[in-house]
Amino acid sequence: MGISRDSRHKRSATGAKRSYYRKKRAFEKGRQPANTRIGAKRIHLVRARGGNRKSRALRLDSGNFSWSSEGIARKVRVIKVEFHPSNNELVRTNTLTKSAVVLVDAAPFRQWYEAHYGAALGRRRQAKQAKEGKEVETMEEKKKSKSVETKQAARMTKQGKVEPSLERMFEAGRLLAVVSSRPGQCGRADGYILEGEELVFYQRSIRK
Repeated sequence: MGISRDSRHKRSATGAKRSYYRKKRAFEKGRQPANTRIGAKRIHLVRARGGNRKSRALRLDSGNFSWSSEGIARKVRVIKVEFHPSNNELVRTNTLTKSAVVLVDAAPFRQWYEAHYGAALGRRRQAKQAKEGKEVETMEEKKKSKSVETKQAARMTKQGKVEPSLERMFEAGRLLAVVSSRPGQCGRADGYILEGEELVFYQRSIRK
């Protein structure tokens, strides 16, 4: 018995069995799920209807994630699946699908923020360790012209404030993000960084 995407075999809304008036059709058939896992990139091309191609991602380890409030996107490493709204089994097996909440590396976004605003982000823990005399990686102090300093200060006052919950995640070096693409269909794991009420909601869901 193959995988079928037709609705003839389903009962009607009132529970009546539908009568069969034709055999199965090729355009109704389905395929096995991709079950994309985290690992070294492996993508298979699948021939679809009309000679079109689908990219079936079997393994992915990175993707383009956008930071909506700042209007930027960076290619970042996907670390693990933290939560899934439909199935806990997908969390246990680290399966990437659309809507999966994943942990991604915060470093590319931190580097951009520090270059753009000229201010440290999520380095409170490192500053504390530096005070205690421990060796830590700190933000590079580069010589800047007055015009650059003025520009960065203006940006900071206008838009540079990062909400506390997101800043705590930058301190840990990991950000929560949602996969908004379909890895089994387009071969990519792209999405966006969680912030605001959505971040609070998913943090609460993960803690449950």
